[in-house]
Amino acid sequence: MDNLTLKIDDNQNHLSQMSGSIGNYDNKEKGKIASAAKQFESLLTSMMLKSMNKTTSGISGEEEGYGNDMFDTMFEQQIGSYISETKSLGIAEILYKKITGEEMTSEMRSKISTKINVKNTDSTKTKVDTTRVTPNDESLNRLNKYESQINEASDSYGVDKNIIKSIILTESAGNNNAVSGAKAKGLMQLMDSTATDMGVKNSFNPRENILGGTKYFAQMLRQYNGDTKLALAAYNAGPKNVEKYKGVPPFDETKNYINKVLSYFNHFNEDEL
Repeated sequence: MDNLTLKIDDNQNHLSQMSGSIGNYDNKEKGKIASAAKQFESLLTSMMLKSMNKTTSGISGEEEGYGNDMFDTMFEQQIGSYISETKSLGIAEILYKKITGEEMTSEMRSKISTKINVKNTDSTKTKVDTTRVTPNDESLNRLNKYESQINEASDSYGVDKNIIKSIILTESAGNNNAVSGAKAKGLMQLMDSTATDMGVKNSFNPRENILGGTKYFAQMLRQYNGDTKLALAAYNAGPKNVEKYKGVPPFDETKNYINKVLSYFNHFNEDEL
């Protein structure tokens, strides 16, 4: 199938011609509409960049060359993400207003702009179980005590607060005093060496532990180009095992860990809509 090439003279002209479909929507439906509108804007931005990149022969300026396709793709993804998240084209807001008849609130805009894009790439060769699990009320009650520390970590390192919550629940079920058989400690189960590297002096201090664990997970996300499954695999089994197996290690513990974190993540996201 040929690649799509866009020719856009006025990206808002077509939107202004849309017939209105204003209806009565509850908050959950509005959240889904806002999320879909944002995804459409991100997709459109990516297609525009791909079209421009093709016209200019890519960032390398050459038609062929080792790694050029990879770098061009990375360029498109990163710039597309930057534009859609920080320099919005306004398309999502226009679509949202056309459908609902209302302006998109800053709170809703914040929610849809911080969601992690969980990538399913060929690098995760090992199949991960997709059985849904949900957190119990007791662990959620414990987790709620650390809302402010989680928000601080999310803001500090650019990691979605819901993935932080999901890691905490999976690692310790919200138990600040948890210690594993391998001597991992606290809410995000930090090994002493990792805690030291992240500047954590007391792993049983909730704020220090959450900041340190989030900082480490953010590093794993950067190391694996935003591939959430690989970042989680590295957090659980260590980066060396991810490199050794060139993807998610074939360990039942790690596969179950990833499934649990992502199930919790989906639970929190759905609960917010």
